Amino acid sequence: MDLSALETRISQDTSPVPAARELLKARYTEDAEAFRKIATEELDIRALVRSRSHTVDRVLSLIWNRYSFASSPDISLVAVGGYGRGELHPHSDIDLLILTRNGIEESWQEDLGGFVTLLWDLKLDIGHSVRSIEESMASAREDVTILTNLLETRTIAGPDDLRAELSEKVYSDEVSSDIDYFVAKREEQKRRHKKYGDTEYNLEPNVKGSPGALRDIQTIGWITKRHFGLQNIADLTRFSILTEEEHQILLQGETFLWQIRYGLQLIADRNENRLLFDHQRALAQMLGYKDQGKRLGVELMMQSYYRTVLALAELTDVILQYYDEAIIGAGDEDDVLPLNKRFQIRNFYIEAVNNQVFAYSPYAIMEIFVLMAQHPEIKGIRATTIRSLRAHRHLIDDAFRSDLAVTSLFMELLRTPHELDQTLSAMKKYNVLGRYLPEFGQIIGQMQHDLFHIYTVDAHTMRVIRNMVQLDSIELRNDYPLASRLIHHLPKLETLYIAGLYHDIAKGRGGDHSELGAIDVEAFCQRHHLSDRDTQLASWLVENHLLMSMTAQRKDISDPDIIFAFAQSVPSQVHLDYLYVLTVCDISATNPKLWNTWRASLLRQLYIEAKRALRRNSQTPVDRHEWVRATQSEAREILHAQNMTDEQIDGIWETMDEDYFLQDSTVDIAWQTAAIIRHGGDPDPLVMIRDTRGGPTDGYSQIIIYMHDRIDLFAATTAVLEQLNLNIVDARISSSDGPYSVSSYIVLDEKHKPLGIDPARKDRVRQRLIEELDDPDDYPDIIHRRTPRQLKHFAFPTEVTFYNDTVNQRTVMEVITPDRPGLLARVGQVLLEHRVRLTNAKIATLGERVEDVFFVTDEYGEPIHDPEACRSLQRDLCTTLDDLT
Repeated sequence: MDLSALETRISQDTSPVPAARELLKARYTEDAEAFRKIATEELDIRALVRSRSHTVDRVLSLIWNRYSFASSPDISLVAVGGYGRGELHPHSDIDLLILTRNGIEESWQEDLGGFVTLLWDLKLDIGHSVRSIEESMASAREDVTILTNLLETRTIAGPDDLRAELSEKVYSDEVSSDIDYFVAKREEQKRRHKKYGDTEYNLEPNVKGSPGALRDIQTIGWITKRHFGLQNIADLTRFSILTEEEHQILLQGETFLWQIRYGLQLIADRNENRLLFDHQRALAQMLGYKDQGKRLGVELMMQSYYRTVLALAELTDVILQYYDEAIIGAGDEDDVLPLNKRFQIRNFYIEAVNNQVFAYSPYAIMEIFVLMAQHPEIKGIRATTIRSLRAHRHLIDDAFRSDLAVTSLFMELLRTPHELDQTLSAMKKYNVLGRYLPEFGQIIGQMQHDLFHIYTVDAHTMRVIRNMVQLDSIELRNDYPLASRLIHHLPKLETLYIAGLYHDIAKGRGGDHSELGAIDVEAFCQRHHLSDRDTQLASWLVENHLLMSMTAQRKDISDPDIIFAFAQSVPSQVHLDYLYVLTVCDISATNPKLWNTWRASLLRQLYIEAKRALRRNSQTPVDRHEWVRATQSEAREILHAQNMTDEQIDGIWETMDEDYFLQDSTVDIAWQTAAIIRHGGDPDPLVMIRDTRGGPTDGYSQIIIYMHDRIDLFAATTAVLEQLNLNIVDARISSSDGPYSVSSYIVLDEKHKPLGIDPARKDRVRQRLIEELDDPDDYPDIIHRRTPRQLKHFAFPTEVTFYNDTVNQRTVMEVITPDRPGLLARVGQVLLEHRVRLTNAKIATLGERVEDVFFVTDEYGEPIHDPEACRSLQRDLCTTLDDLT
């Protein structure tokens, strides 16, 4: 394409827009094609970013020069902000200032309107303002964002002396003092970080605004320009503020983030800075990341991203702290408190007494963090000491890791009462923890490409430790009352912390991460001279850290045999206490949406029943019939107190199967039985709804339905509940010898709250169920809700497996499938079509992944023995669920 011919047309055609858009598109396509070759060729991303800026410069200047005002010495077209730096990504916004010396002359009015209209016609993301020098200064005084934009300017067309005059004034105290500007930008950064959760580890980070991302680098640049008048961060090396190594970290980090942002905007075809799931896989492929074993290419790309922004966050913190001392603290008298021969506190920041402390005493690398733990008044590490720490991290080698002084200090750190998670996070941030524990270093920034694990492995681990440390706080005592009580009875908290630190340490290596982690933690314990007893306990906890959650969420814990098998795998009450606390802290640190009142109640129930089993110290499980008799006896006493006769009670109970008395508490059974007796012969369904009581973790709603038995009851009920936007977390339909059945559903609303917070809604749910279920012809249509955006990007084939439970005479059907609206109702519909009855269900939604377990029988109440019947049911379930969108 003849670009010069296009430039001539822009200057001379009646309308410059067609030629301008053609030129912009041609250069866009050329640059995009160059970028896509990144996987096989070296790419100068900086050249591409500046190429885009140069192209836009040329187009705008040609259009500007079409107008009569272009020859005036009193008006200029100025690029500001990122465009002012000469940086443009494919769809970046283009900030322009039409700068005048003394205001708009009347003769320019019409032409300026035409110029701005043409800018809109170009279909570029252009933002513009028209101001005089004085107006620009006034706006800069009022708005620090405008001031920041005016620190970075270039003249595109017109005289440059206007811009130069404005810059001279903008950089002076006439607009803002050095201190005021620094404070404003620091507070701006704090607000921005808070917006993104104060973490670099968002699942869908913003490559521009998230902590450690491009805006942090730019903030350093802005403060640098305002304080020193420098135009390039590299010049900071001359002032010994940045070492050459630190400058390279900034440069390489910015280059990497530019590649991410450039590719992201090409894929999204818009000004997009959010690294959404929609684009992550395509971007990883574009940038040349390939799958390695079980690690996906997209996971490797995101690990590179997280490690990059973590390093940048560390460095920008150091520089901002230096500026804090140099700009705000200049002239103030320092408050110095000696700690020992190696360290002191200066103005609430710990520092080494000289830069050679770590060289002469390498163990001081660990000691500084112990001192921080022991002195909560310390706000952090001084910038000069961070730099010295970074310069001596190479001393953390095998000899360092085996040094008795170092291992003793690390154990002292674990035993010191303080916010351990913050200290360990600081060690991670300054790349000490990952070097001291190389196995931990491997998981830094490691993510799993799903919606269940919303944190990287290292960030999740720090949250587990945080939960452990804070279990004694008022907030967590309310959320986790049993765990908060148990933690005070654990013999050694450091054993719990070690298990928390190592429970996921082997993720991403292939193989069973629990087994591999148990080996790692055993080696850690031996190196740190723990006793054999403590070593075995830590190793057992890591190897079995999923045992309790998997048992509670996937198995029928009302079954005495399940409780017995679980208790048999737990060596002692102490092991059970440690495991319960670890499990609670682990689940609640995996995903805020994962921990709810129902999961809490399941874990607590399992803990209590296992504790009873351990107390019995029996080698044989509890007799099921004896369990049922004991349950009936207790419930009968409650009913007698309500003036219910044995004849009334037995009239109901004789139609119930044995499982009914295994799965509910005696209070629940008495409540349900009394309601059924009072219901009498009413032909309408009896629908009972109540929120559980008895403890702060009991916040869920139980719906009991007593009505004529129907094989389509589960399908019909789940369809109604899903239409009502209720989340079903547990379901059971008790078969009976009579014409009636009792169905039980545990539900939470869309905010994971019980219905009791909205009594009117509870009444609406009850009435809707009665209306829909009283007539088989009223089978409700399955609701078709739109699948959320994120779920669409995690499709995988449905898996259905079967096995027969010979003890309980039923078939266990496990369904693993992507989460979709209306899923349970679809399952119920397929079961109905195959004449299969549901007796119990364990519902587990793990991010985008559903892992539900259904306990079913044939229409005669027997296990499904016919293999072909199972295969047919499996085919239909897979076809139906995989067709959901």
